[in-house]
Amino acid sequence: MEASAVEVTGHAQRDAWRERAVPGVERVRPGLWSVPVPMGGPLRWVNAYVLELAGGGLGLVDTGWDADDSWAALCAGLTAIGGDVSDVRGVLVTHLHLDHVGLAARVRAASGAWVAMHPADAAGITSFTSRTPEEMVEAEVAFLVSLGAPPEDARADAGTAEQRVGLLRVARPDRLLEDGDRADLPGWSLRAVHTPGHTEGHLCFADEATGLFFSGDHVLPRISPNVSTHAGGAADPLRDYLGALGSVSGEEADEVLPGHEWRFRGLAARTAELRAHHEHRLAELLAAVREHPGSTPWELAAHLTWSRPWSQYERRMRIFAVTETDAHVRLLAGRGLVTGDGAAVRGWTAAPLR
Repeated sequence: MEASAVEVTGHAQRDAWRERAVPGVERVRPGLWSVPVPMGGPLRWVNAYVLELAGGGLGLVDTGWDADDSWAALCAGLTAIGGDVSDVRGVLVTHLHLDHVGLAARVRAASGAWVAMHPADAAGITSFTSRTPEEMVEAEVAFLVSLGAPPEDARADAGTAEQRVGLLRVARPDRLLEDGDRADLPGWSLRAVHTPGHTEGHLCFADEATGLFFSGDHVLPRISPNVSTHAGGAADPLRDYLGALGSVSGEEADEVLPGHEWRFRGLAARTAELRAHHEHRLAELLAAVREHPGSTPWELAAHLTWSRPWSQYERRMRIFAVTETDAHVRLLAGRGLVTGDGAAVRGWTAAPLR
């Protein structure tokens, strides 16, 4: 097997991962630190990046999960580098997931910092804050049923209204950043790169002066980020994601600073690996559709290869798997390789071979 051209640079981060621990605060470059903010689940922590600004103050790229222990870890990390949360002048949000944007509201309240994100993710905040937590649950249940889930499984997997309350506390942005815009962080030349797929408004940030590329969850060194459908979301998120991978593969990045796991070199090589992964998955799914014609995404997911036996998937993990399967089905349909039967709960059949 050919060796990967991806080179680990965040050795302390990878060592911590292997030891099932959380790494320490790390100085990446002069004026730049990585602060690990703990979170629940298999990813264990999110990388918040702290940038020293010309003329004083600090900037942040992502903040971490909105929980008291996460807040304590972020504040302790800022203290460890000689700063304080009150020194933060601006927060760049890579995307609208709670492990990245969750603490932005607390940071803003403590410092008066501005919060910036892409307009598409800002619209997402407006969308879900216009509904009650109970309405959010019902929308997710209805969407899962539309993908073929039995109603009782959809309700069990969707969880409770109490689990949605945190969404109502998400910081609305003070500033919006489109593709190509420059972030207002003095001393840095961060250019926003719109990379939809993981969310509609996902942003990476390229610093052309240093060759640093803050990749959020768009490009991770070990795993493929979840690219899924959801109620009211993008029509073909995997197509968007693969297109964005092609866009960033040409970035001249000396080092990639991801939202999870560890820093690395070899952005073009890693994007090629991710594209190959999805093409392999699309081929596997097409074979499953041919073998099980008329199946829904819920049914097809059970026929695919996952990191653990399908019988062990439950709750949120099963939702991610089924909606990711739906994203792959939609791309196959866009390529003319499968067709839906037009039913409210759509089954899929392979198009005739040409």
